[in-house]
Amino acid sequence: MVRIAISGSHSLGKSTLVNDWVQQHQEYIREEEPYRALRDWYTIEFRQASTRLHNGIQLHYNAGRTNRYHSPSENVIFDRSPVDYLAYSQYTANHATTDIDDAFVMSMVETVQDSLNFLDILAFVPVSEHWPIAMEDDGIRPVDLDYRDEVDAIFKEIYRSNRFNVIPDHNTPKVVELWGSRDQRLLQLDQAISGLNATP
Repeated sequence: MVRIAISGSHSLGKSTLVNDWVQQHQEYIREEEPYRALRDWYTIEFRQASTRLHNGIQLHYNAGRTNRYHSPSENVIFDRSPVDYLAYSQYTANHATTDIDDAFVMSMVETVQDSLNFLDILAFVPVSEHWPIAMEDDGIRPVDLDYRDEVDAIFKEIYRSNRFNVIPDHNTPKVVELWGSRDQRLLQLDQAISGLNATP
């Protein structure tokens, strides 16, 4: 069993990576991005319009799905991780435009940390000057480079500087960064899994 979550700011090729992975590895279950899974039932806003409800339901959906995979025969890849809702909530808290504030962000940490115990690989896709990715207007995500970059900076604080101290001390997922072409990212993810299998 290998449980993977793809994490990072929007419009960086995460969903493309998940789709490419499942196409090559058909034994994997693909878990949909929470927004896409929930949008028929809830109105969910982005950027400075996000509320506790919007981000809270996405986090709890994602955490609930993460926690359900226990069988050795189940391989799964998630389009987004629980960490993502910390980063997006902190963005909105920084702008102080809705009911999301720093206290709300901190209240999410325990749920996120507990959920990471049920992942084997946490794959972060950062903005990289070595491999820039153009914004895609898919009619869903905001086409706003400043927004993407500001959220990416929060992700980098979480993954590189351990902001929120959210990575658990036990049952710790392997955190990797993926960048480059579609084929390069797939290879990097394959190598991360090989590293897991090589661990005694």
